[in-house]
Amino acid sequence: MKEIDADIVNKVNALRKALHRHNYLYYVLDNPEVSDAEYDRMMQELIALEEAWPELYDPDSPTSRVGAPPLSEFQTIAHSIPMLSLGNAFADSEIIDFDRRTKKILKTEDDILYTVEPKLDGLAVELVYEKSKLIVASTRGDGVNGEVVTANVRTIRSVPLLLHTPTMPSPFEGEGMGGGEKRNIPLRLEVRGEVFIGHEAFRSLNEEQLNQKLAPFANPRNAAAGSLRQLDSSITAMRPLEIFFYGVGEFTDLKLKSHWETLQTLRELGFRINPLIRPEITIKEAVDYYKTLEDKRHLLPYDIDGMVIKVDNLSLQMKLGNTSRSPRWAIAYKFKAMQETTRILNIDVQVGRTGVLTPVAHLQPVSVGGAIVRRATLHNEDEIERKDIRIGDTVLVQRAGDVIPEVVKVIESKRTGVERIFHMPRNCPVCGSIVIRAKGETATRCINATCLAQLKERIKHFSSKGAFDIDGLGDKLVEQLVDNGLLASYADIFYLDAVKVEDMERMGPRSAEKLACAIEKSKKIKFNCFLYALGIRHVGEHVAKILAREFKTLDNLLLATAEQIEVVEGAGFVIAESVINFFKQNTNRRVISRIIDSNVCIFQTVEKERTLEDKVFVLTGTLEDLTRNQAKEMIEAAGGRVSGSVSRKTDYVVAGSSPGSKLSLAKDLDVEIIDQATLQKMLSL
Repeated sequence: MKEIDADIVNKVNALRKALHRHNYLYYVLDNPEVSDAEYDRMMQELIALEEAWPELYDPDSPTSRVGAPPLSEFQTIAHSIPMLSLGNAFADSEIIDFDRRTKKILKTEDDILYTVEPKLDGLAVELVYEKSKLIVASTRGDGVNGEVVTANVRTIRSVPLLLHTPTMPSPFEGEGMGGGEKRNIPLRLEVRGEVFIGHEAFRSLNEEQLNQKLAPFANPRNAAAGSLRQLDSSITAMRPLEIFFYGVGEFTDLKLKSHWETLQTLRELGFRINPLIRPEITIKEAVDYYKTLEDKRHLLPYDIDGMVIKVDNLSLQMKLGNTSRSPRWAIAYKFKAMQETTRILNIDVQVGRTGVLTPVAHLQPVSVGGAIVRRATLHNEDEIERKDIRIGDTVLVQRAGDVIPEVVKVIESKRTGVERIFHMPRNCPVCGSIVIRAKGETATRCINATCLAQLKERIKHFSSKGAFDIDGLGDKLVEQLVDNGLLASYADIFYLDAVKVEDMERMGPRSAEKLACAIEKSKKIKFNCFLYALGIRHVGEHVAKILAREFKTLDNLLLATAEQIEVVEGAGFVIAESVINFFKQNTNRRVISRIIDSNVCIFQTVEKERTLEDKVFVLTGTLEDLTRNQAKEMIEAAGGRVSGSVSRKTDYVVAGSSPGSKLSLAKDLDVEIIDQATLQKMLSL
């Protein structure tokens, strides 16, 4: 191997350092020092040197944003702190109520200061840095686990591959942080942001799609989500993705007192922060700024669908805590949904897995908020009568929450007299059975348990993620299998005739074999996932976990009385009645027996002494030979509970290597801190 000249090494290092700095000046400070042409010249010079001297390869080089070898599938990763969704508000009065609730919890009548941010309509991600380097990036996913998209995120030019080390006075001089103050570079930092595509870039992207005779994207959000979830990151590298950062997960070596200070610190470390953020304002000022943002909405170069209001003081955020779904210290104030006028061409009825008949309007296609809308839910018979919706009506439609299409109202002045009144059918449109509407309910139901429409939806639910999670058994294949008479219940999945599956359209031996392998793999299932898969009314994923934790085994639950189920915390009368009625049905019991007979193995909760009963644990840092999920399951099996944040109710903080901000908070609150060895001793008692 020929020796590399020291001048070459110095030149490469100098170019890399300069390009990282110019990225920071351009994307973060919006204050470039060189022209685009000069930047490109430096980049081309670095590329040429790295190609000539491959021994100088560095994954953190600015040239590494071109993509990596394609993946076969995305891996998943658990977020250290869940990425919770936000509660929504749609009126000033709801924001005032939010402020009132916040003050009540904090037991204060003083004004609370908030920081408000535009709510971008993109895709949330979390980036993890260790020793200044980006090591992993993931999507929000379900809030607890996300998909690993590191190679894709690295292609986004405004994402720092290395944390910025300030070599100049702080850019925040005069903004409450102190001129020239330098921050520590955190050993570990989890930072969160929103990936999006701007309007101009979106138009150019769609022009390119059409030039290549490819289907255009419906809207910028879909384009951003699709681009970020490419298995081939070289495709992502060609897409015009941008990002703004808005918060942190775990971090070390930073002492932060407010959300605004957090954002300032992120900006100093090289992260792009939205310039429309307004810090430390009262709730009245926040409401006023909402109106300003709403007026600016259509002038911005990217989509926003509302404004996020956050309690600025971090210690107050800790006191307020979270519900199971969202933080109590933040709320999204959504803009009024985008609306358009169109015409109802027809109304038909869909049948869901519980037999509910839902009327759906077929619309003359119309673009609403960038998406083509062709159908809209009409909810139920009462809603149609209340709005006096008729076939042929001209109506105002909107995407509720900018997502779900719905009919807002009829424009009666457009009526011509040819419109037809819609009546809910007396018979199921799929199986022809009589439908009923129970007293006090708005839903009309088909009560035929063998109805093919219900069957298809039940099987789709049974095989979905969170249930049996059968890879490859998608909606179209389920419908095909039912229509071909191969599935008459979800138990039939485990008895499919491979030869008949092979003979189906668009299948063949290889596809049939892959499906058989996926079904076989799904046969080992946790009790809570099994319960959820059954599709018992009112038993979602959360309730299934509660029941599985309480009753431990399927046999125990089958023998339970309504009174025993009702008293379980988180259950209640309605759930108890639904569970009992489901298991009373001989048809349901026979289906469950067939599932068990097919060698499905339901993981039973191991009976052991609950030595950690009602104790609350928080995990921070990296544990040895034990993932956080494994530690969590062990603690919960012993009766304990794992929380994502430290509070005065926390009993123990388990600290691994490189612990985050939870450790310092535990010390401040005088919470007992233990190591992994101590935890394992507690678990073995």
